[in-house]
Amino acid sequence: MGYTISEKILARAAGAGKVEAGEIVDASVDLAMSHDNAALVSKIFREIGVDKVWDRNKIVIVLDHRTPANTIKAAEAHKSIREFVREQGIENFYDIGEGICHQVLPEKGYVKPGMLIVGTDSHTTTYGAFGAFSTGIGATEMACIWATGK
Repeated sequence: MGYTISEKILARAAGAGKVEAGEIVDASVDLAMSHDNAALVSKIFREIGVDKVWDRNKIVIVLDHRTPANTIKAAEAHKSIREFVREQGIENFYDIGEGICHQVLPEKGYVKPGMLIVGTDSHTTTYGAFGAFSTGIGATEMACIWATGK
């Protein structure tokens, strides 16, 4: 029997000939998406002591969840995200009012068939409709991906 599209994508991303259900692999991420919780991700990223993200062109950040900011804490989080984006030179940044992350990524051409995409949102699986393997992850996992690409 052949392999599923998920197995094919994960095998490619892991640099393996094949992967099987239940196997744990180190896979290189093609795209990492975060939204307003990028404030927490960037905080953890700094705490682990990394200076630069692994690939600023493979990170997309969209402010779309707490917009406009409904609390001082949310406004401060947005400010810290903007500062992090500037510090890291992340050009794939969409500020308040520029769209919803799960629409922005496909509409702007970031999502392509065969990609391994992770995002800090449970709806990241949306990109499966475009032939990608995509899944939601937590802030700590994303900070590690920003650091290593895996």
